[in-house]
Amino acid sequence: MTSEDGRESKGPETKQTHRLERKWTFWFDNQSKSKQGAAWGTSLRKVYTFDTVEEFWCLYDQIFRPSKLPANADLHLFKTGVEPKWEDPECANGGKWTVTSSRKANLDTMWLETLMALIGEQFDESDEICGVVASVRQRQDKLALWTKTSTNEAAQMSIGRKWKEIIDVTDKITYSFHDDSRRDKSIRGRYNV
Repeated sequence: MTSEDGRESKGPETKQTHRLERKWTFWFDNQSKSKQGAAWGTSLRKVYTFDTVEEFWCLYDQIFRPSKLPANADLHLFKTGVEPKWEDPECANGGKWTVTSSRKANLDTMWLETLMALIGEQFDESDEICGVVASVRQRQDKLALWTKTSTNEAAQMSIGRKWKEIIDVTDKITYSFHDDSRRDKSIRGRYNV
């Protein structure tokens, strides 16, 4: 196209999107609103699935950060096709790395850093990771990075070390098997970094 003064002008701009290596899904669970005796997961809701950087930032800017959620609410980001439940086939033989936070600002920062590391495929064992859960609680919030093969100690240790670096935590973090957690709530973690 040529403008009136003879200079070449560009046509209508097209927005280029930046595809992610895989699709991701946000989930929300507000356990404070569940009915007495209702099975866990009945209040779990799929919020949105995305596969571009642009969609991620739009969603992140629009969806509550974990610190803004009510007590007993969980915000999840899992690979699409994997439900944030122990019973999901991808999670059934897995476990989770867990870090606690008593400051809401820390929770938001660790959450964002973890999300960017996941969608940016920053873990060497990214196929081993199922997703991440931010759990907002009255006394202490938690962030848990779920993986699929708890018995693969080398992979779990690598993931744990990398995650500590990403979220800038110096305290020890612990990995627990979902099987152990199902059987006994007081069980100690299997791996530590």
